[in-house]
Order: sequence, then structure tokens, then C-alpha cells
Amino acid sequence: MRNPELSVTILGSGTCVPSLKRSACSALVCVEGNKILLDAGPGTLRRLLEAGVTLFEISHLFLSHFHPDHSGEFVPFLFSTKYPEAQRRTFPLKILAGKGLAAFYEGLQGVYGDWVTLPPKMLEFIELDNKGPDGRGFSGFTVSSMPTAHNPESVALRIESPSGASVVYSGDTDYTEALIHLARGADLLICESALPDEMKVAGHMTPSLVGKVAQKAGVSMVVLTHLYPECDMTDIEEQCRKTFSGRVKTAFDLMTLHLGPGGIQAAPIGRPEPAPKP
Repeated sequence: MRNPELSVTILGSGTCVPSLKRSACSALVCVEGNKILLDAGPGTLRRLLEAGVTLFEISHLFLSHFHPDHSGEFVPFLFSTKYPEAQRRTFPLKILAGKGLAAFYEGLQGVYGDWVTLPPKMLEFIELDNKGPDGRGFSGFTVSSMPTAHNPESVALRIESPSGASVVYSGDTDYTEALIHLARGADLLICESALPDEMKVAGHMTPSLVGKVAQKAGVSMVVLTHLYPECDMTDIEEQCRKTFSGRVKTAFDLMTLHLGPGGIQAAPIGRPEPAPKP
């Protein structure tokens, strides 16, 4: 598909469990010249480079909540943004998260000081309502948010292009009507599906619950992500299809999805070849 209207690259499809296969939570959305980073778990910066993007190109950073598997590379992101001189950021970074973002950043400054402090003109903090719906308009896209059932600051995000291509990112959440409302009619739902149906835990979804949300919302396609190792030993797509009649895919690191007039097309991004041994 040439010139996709909106594209998504899964940078991290895993969790807090260290894995050579799956980095922790993160995704990259490209729309109308904007590069939007959704969460920044451990491994994000390396995966970003493997996807052919540098951190200096990121225009917006969204943190669904502050658990380390979603925010663990926020500090390295800020620290790396200060250096090197030859690649300084040339435009402000907009950081979005639920209520508590400013306090979270102040706490990080209390630990790391100037190492994570950027000039005020280079950072803009946007706190989204964690009690009800919220939204913002930016050049080339809009965002809508809803609180989710996980942490007090947890919010899910919907990104929409000027002509209506839409992707919803759940972050971590249990089953909630708020996510159904946010995802209504979306082209793509990138949804956490932490564990198989038979291993349900509070604060997280399972494949059949994701399917239930997607079916009620009328979503076109679901990508199951935030996968603990147990998900690799189960057919989670089959579990999701028990409650959802649309397209289902299991996320993997560097999966790319193109949204455009022709629908959604998926193609993996090739990883760089390893350097030859001396």
C-alpha cells in the first residue's frame, strides 16, 4: 500500500517478563507527518531504531500508565534526548498521560535531576482526565481518551486521521464499558490480552474478553498484545474468535499495519542483518 493514511508498528508486544522475542509495551503510530510513541517499556529505543526511526523524530509520547513495563524507558528517552549535540531535538515533545503525569515527572527529576530535565520550550505535558472522556486536537490527527480499569492514572487512547482512519490503544485494563465506547467503529484495536482465558487475573484482559469488547464496539480488526509467555503456548487468536467475528492477529515485535482507503494491510518490518564476524 503506497502512502498509507496511518501506520502502526508494534515495538514491544511483551510484558515485564524479560524476553528475547518480545520487548515490553510500546507501539509507534505515524500519521500526517507525526510520529507518536505509545508507551515506552524496556527495549523501546532499540526497537524504534530497528523500525528505522530515531527518538528525535518522535513528536508525541503517550504513557497509558506509569508501571515500569510501560514507562521504563521514559527516563532513557529523556536522557538520550539531551545528547549528542549533532542530533539535538529541533521541535518540542508533547507528552500525554492521565492525571498525575506532572507529579510523576517531578518524582523522576527528584531522582535524576538535570539528567532528565529538558528546556521548558522543548517539553509540553498534557494530562488527560482519568475520571471521564477527554480529547485533544493536533495538526494532522485528533486523540480521544477514556479511563480504564487498571491504575488510577490509566487511560486508553484513540488516534484518528483527518479522513477518519482510527486506531485505539488500550494500555492495561480489565473489561470495561469505557473501552467499548472509545473503540466504537474503530478500524484497529490494539488491546492487551495478558493471559489465556483460563488464567484470568484482575486488572487485565483475556482473548475472549478482548473479542467481546471488539464485537460490541464494531471494530474491524484486533491485535492482541501485552502477552505473557503463557500466551505463546495457547491459541489466543482462537479464544478471541469465540466472541469476535472480525480479523484477529497476535502482535509480534516490529509488526507493521497500514491503514488506508484499501483497508488494513499487515507486513513485518525486516530487521537489520547481523554484522559479519571478523
